[in-house]
Amino acid sequence: MKQPGNNFGKFAKKKSNAAIKEQFKQEKRKDKKEREAFFDQKKAEARQRLTPNVNQQSGKKGQAPAPVSHQRKESDELMPLNKYIAHSGVAARREAAELVKQGLVKVNGETVNEPGFKVSPKDEVRVNGKKIFLAKNLVYILLNKPKDFITTTDDPQGRKTVLDIIARATTERVYPVGRLDRNTSGVLILTNDGELAQKLTHPSNEVKKVYHVTLNKPLEKRDFEQILSGVTLEDGPANVDVLAYADAKDKSQVGVEIHSGRNRIVRRIFEKMGYDVRNLDRVVFAGLTKKNVDRGKWRFLTEKEVRDLKHFGKGK
Repeated sequence: MKQPGNNFGKFAKKKSNAAIKEQFKQEKRKDKKEREAFFDQKKAEARQRLTPNVNQQSGKKGQAPAPVSHQRKESDELMPLNKYIAHSGVAARREAAELVKQGLVKVNGETVNEPGFKVSPKDEVRVNGKKIFLAKNLVYILLNKPKDFITTTDDPQGRKTVLDIIARATTERVYPVGRLDRNTSGVLILTNDGELAQKLTHPSNEVKKVYHVTLNKPLEKRDFEQILSGVTLEDGPANVDVLAYADAKDKSQVGVEIHSGRNRIVRRIFEKMGYDVRNLDRVVFAGLTKKNVDRGKWRFLTEKEVRDLKHFGKGK
């Protein structure tokens, strides 16, 4: 009688999918515990090496060590002070650096003037006397900003700010990424992710913005061509990436794509050419549009949108 060959091997009893998954999970747990134990041991050894010997430091038995400026516990999670402030939702990283330079920030009770000074989550950091904490929950909001709202976190004159619109969106302290003039409407991002805010506002990343401009009169062809060639303003040359008529029948409606983040740059370009900007609306910022978001309304960004923003950079 012919013996069965290996062709029937595929019918051999196999583990169920559930059993395989459970075995895989157990192996992952074991590996994780081993990794944690290894790194805990390394941290303990590092702390032991860094612990100052009181007798060696003072030279006399029982004498307290000399005071050390900004003394704090060692940590593997050190970060620059301005980054810490940004991740606490106080301001974007560049604004945070200015707060530090102005002497408005204290670390463990002492004023620090260097934005790159390293701090850890265990340090006590105060800005203008108020203790701040690293944000645990990162929040990303897209707002279709209406006119007559300013893009600051606080206004001494008591004017309406964009934070008034999103007051019920989150308990986290968020701030606007970049600025829109009081009379400019459109796409605005608010977040407490300081690293992302820095990325989207840094000039080297050339983040694209598209504006719909309504002028007081039709844009003439020679002025159209001059703007494309470049206009010199009081603070230097200003160039647009793309210029087009938004409505073929109404040449006072213009679309402008630009990557410069200079103050009032779009308005100043047209004013230089003798036009008044009646309405300015940002329709695209870093690839995000105000589609399905009515004026004065907001929504949270999707996970995909957040990922795209974090990979957004020069040329994208």
